[in-house]
Amino acid sequence: MAALGWLTPRRRSATARSVLAGEASAEAARKSSQDSETPDLAVEEPEFPVLGDDKAAAFFDLDNTVMQGAALFHFGRGLYKRKFFETRDLAKFAWQQAWFRLAGVEDPEHMQEARDSALSIVKGHRVAELQSIGEEIYDEYMAERIWPGTRALAQAHLDAGQKVWLVTAAPVEIAQVIARRLGLTGALGTVAESVDGVYTGKLVGEPLHGPAKAEAVRALAAAEGLDLSRCAAYSDSHNDIPMLSLVGHPYAINPDTKLRKHARSLDWRLRDYRTGRKAAKVGIPAAAGVGAVAGGTAAAIAISRRRR
Repeated sequence: MAALGWLTPRRRSATARSVLAGEASAEAARKSSQDSETPDLAVEEPEFPVLGDDKAAAFFDLDNTVMQGAALFHFGRGLYKRKFFETRDLAKFAWQQAWFRLAGVEDPEHMQEARDSALSIVKGHRVAELQSIGEEIYDEYMAERIWPGTRALAQAHLDAGQKVWLVTAAPVEIAQVIARRLGLTGALGTVAESVDGVYTGKLVGEPLHGPAKAEAVRALAAAEGLDLSRCAAYSDSHNDIPMLSLVGHPYAINPDTKLRKHARSLDWRLRDYRTGRKAAKVGIPAAAGVGAVAGGTAAAIAISRRRR
């Protein structure tokens, strides 16, 4: 499970598999919800979100938008701690996380390999088991990594009486844990196939990434009776331009270079809650991140060897 979020579809347009993934994620999100700092642009903005607009909702990407880093990397750390996989796998996941922080983009080959590894890890495990573990891992690794600024944006929508959904390539079960802990309405995420409550090691459609995210939002909006022109979407990645383009109020949050350029060209709102502009200071924070990840991996390997 530790790296599903790294996969990028090889085609940018929505395919039948994208539509299937989106619709499956929307259905899982609806079922779950029923069960249960300053702007970059110096312009005056109208009051938003609009109080009492029940035809509007907000859709938030997770990794580096709501939470620092990749949710699945942190989840992978928790699974390693619980002996779901070997030290060599942790080292591989750590390298993928470090590469992502340094490069600032998602590599298709890394993500393809990560998807295959993640599916093999969860195959045969019960869905309820992963949900329970997800609750523990949120407290251990994720809670302290929520961006306060983005959290405040989500709360503004909630205070206005609107529903707020996470939209992420992470497995829907993990996404639902995070959404519930943040007090959000629910989550759209990648749907892993299960039979009688046990993971089969296959996906329903494809990972909820890129065009699949847009399809999930479209399906959920139709089911909920939302007017997408009155909805908002928030993301850090140019891969989410299809989702951002669906709504009337797109926001670029901690944007990568491509998204920042695209957002400025269309006068989209921007917010950046990082300590410094990534384009100007990538060497300092990225190097620090690589060091922290590499150090943690080295420590884990050393501990493992001592136990042999």
